[in-house]
Amino acid sequence: QLVEFGGGAVQAGGSLRISCATSGRTFTNYAMGWFRQTPGEEREFVAAISWSGSKTNYSESVNGRFTISRDNPNDAVHLQMNALKPEDTAVYYCAASASRPRDVTFLSPYEYPYWGQGTQVTVSS
Repeated sequence: QLVEFGGGAVQAGGSLRISCATSGRTFTNYAMGWFRQTPGEEREFVAAISWSGSKTNYSESVNGRFTISRDNPNDAVHLQMNALKPEDTAVYYCAASASRPRDVTFLSPYEYPYWGQGTQVTVSS
């Protein structure tokens, strides 16, 4: 029900935008998040946005470089990634959690019951 796209390979310092679209149901009333994972590591929080889009949160490692946004009329969430570093290489996952009327964000992967299949982002040095 969540599909990520836009991943790929980019050189360090470059930019990439990945997106998450829904299929079969709307996630307009859901808080959304982006996580990433590398082999052998736990899933790591990257960014989150509330259902209205008025609240956002970022991990320290991406704060100032990544921007999360959402387009509720089109049921999509985006992650604009700038100044990419090799350590940003990972599979990136989109996640959703019902939250309305609370306009909140969630940072833990355990608070998200819905996940996409992931999209690979590779940053070369």
